[in-house]
Amino acid sequence: MSDTTNTQTAKRSTGGFDIARLLLEGRAFFALIVIIAVFSYMSPNYFTTSNFLIMSSHVAIYGLLAIGMLLVILNGGIDLSVGSILALAGVSAGAMMQGIELQALGVILYPPVWAVVVLTCVLGAFVGAVNGVLISIFKVPAFVATLGVMYVARGVALLMTNGLTYNNLAGKAEFGNTGFNWLGFSRIAGIPISVLVLAAAAIIAGLMLSRSAFGRWLYASGGNERAAELSGVPTRRVKIAVYTLSGILSAIAGLVLASQLTSAGPTAGQTYELTAIAAVVIGGAALTGGRGTVRGTMLGAFVIGFLSDGLVIIGVSSYWQTVFTGAVIVLAVLMNSLQYGRGGRKV
Repeated sequence: MSDTTNTQTAKRSTGGFDIARLLLEGRAFFALIVIIAVFSYMSPNYFTTSNFLIMSSHVAIYGLLAIGMLLVILNGGIDLSVGSILALAGVSAGAMMQGIELQALGVILYPPVWAVVVLTCVLGAFVGAVNGVLISIFKVPAFVATLGVMYVARGVALLMTNGLTYNNLAGKAEFGNTGFNWLGFSRIAGIPISVLVLAAAAIIAGLMLSRSAFGRWLYASGGNERAAELSGVPTRRVKIAVYTLSGILSAIAGLVLASQLTSAGPTAGQTYELTAIAAVVIGGAALTGGRGTVRGTMLGAFVIGFLSDGLVIIGVSSYWQTVFTGAVIVLAVLMNSLQYGRGGRKV
């Protein structure tokens, strides 16, 4: 009789644990459902297809930054320079759209839009690689290295523009440069191109993490770098690669933002690095490295984006928006502590 009672008690406790674990691991998804339900009740304009597409195009910027940040955090690092790389990429693209003047030859070059995009991504990759080299080869702590690069990139953007903003990104159609307004406003099958870019980046990153040797190396080096190195994992190359990828994704986010705003300024992307970190944390990744998924990070980005836009739609003060966003981040960190525990093990 006692054995039967103990078995039933164990089953009940196990069921309760499974429910608690489900709620804990799926917190980003459930939070997104709650946000949509609450704001749909408070505003009739929230739960519409057009509004969801508009909000998703805003999320695309956070999401691109968050994917890069996830790769870095999986490696056990942090990247505080993503917002500044975004700004530098935007003003660099804006400068190329204005034309590249070659005084020695007396001509002005207007590169085609595809060249602008490629060169901007190369710039983002270069800045990201600088982060990776400083951290992996010169052993500079990630926080210090990326903080320094953050200031350098922002300073270069300010020097390039003299603190001003490029407002004309239309390019010169007669010279084959049609601008990249299409990136922020055009749609394919009714879906904004920026959302499709985010989806493509998420799919590629997800496949890379789950199906490639690089993904296994990344999780291994983030979980225990020394053990991974002894096992033959090229930890230095992995570290440089993740920061380079983060830089490329930041540059793409800069192009998307500049296109949506039809302008590029050196102050763009301020505090976006914190938003990217928040999306990764809300998505369930461990800040200690080695744990996290692209799916969770995307949910985290949508939680932040849909929450911010919902607060705007119902007319909440921008000050209170900051308070609510901060509260969500703190709650996500607390739940991460419950999920992984102090020792970093998943409960």
